[in-house]
Amino acid sequence: MIELKNLSMSYALEHGRLDVLTDVNLEVADGDTVAIVGPSGSGKTTLLVLLAGLEPPAEGSVQLDGRALDELDEDALADLRRDQIGIVFQSFHLVPSLTALGNVALPLEIAGATDTRARARAMLDRVGLAGREDHYPRQLSGGEQQRVAIARALVHAPKLLLADEPTGNLDLRTGEKIIDLLFELNADSGSTLVLVTHDEAIARRCQRVVRLHHGQLIEEDSGALPA
Repeated sequence: MIELKNLSMSYALEHGRLDVLTDVNLEVADGDTVAIVGPSGSGKTTLLVLLAGLEPPAEGSVQLDGRALDELDEDALADLRRDQIGIVFQSFHLVPSLTALGNVALPLEIAGATDTRARARAMLDRVGLAGREDHYPRQLSGGEQQRVAIARALVHAPKLLLADEPTGNLDLRTGEKIIDLLFELNADSGSTLVLVTHDEAIARRCQRVVRLHHGQLIEEDSGALPA
């Protein structure tokens, strides 16, 4: 599903450049669950951004499901994200003017799918928000908003799910419920999950743990450990 070759990323600063990722190589098989862990500033979120094709790398290549992202134009990248990638952000990024149902239905409507409202309603039911379809984000708790975000990310059955610190803005109990839900839905769909987290207990629930330190891949643990 994922193949990264000699991947590097840097950003221009007023007095030089900031190297964020340096010569990262990684392969992720279809259906794997992978945690990316490391301290703040190690490049975890940047790696996720590159995987989603939201920015091009400074050097190296990203391949998703056999397709090299640097060979796709902006329209093709947008189509790839729409059809094959689901993204769960730490800060939810819900559209405030849309209800929960409208937020979840949005990617389906953009794709021109049929029965968008029925499919969105079914996904909201799966994440435990039946009866909350007509509520706007401001009327929902943080945990409920994150459930809407997960439903939106999964409603189009993506082959790859990217989650960036999905419990970062939630209390411990709500965060545990969200992680349980995320793994449950991912297992049901059979998709590949790449999860950025600072929480070692969450990371141990994944089949593999990839560690970044100062932008470099320094170790890779195979096999889930007991949480």
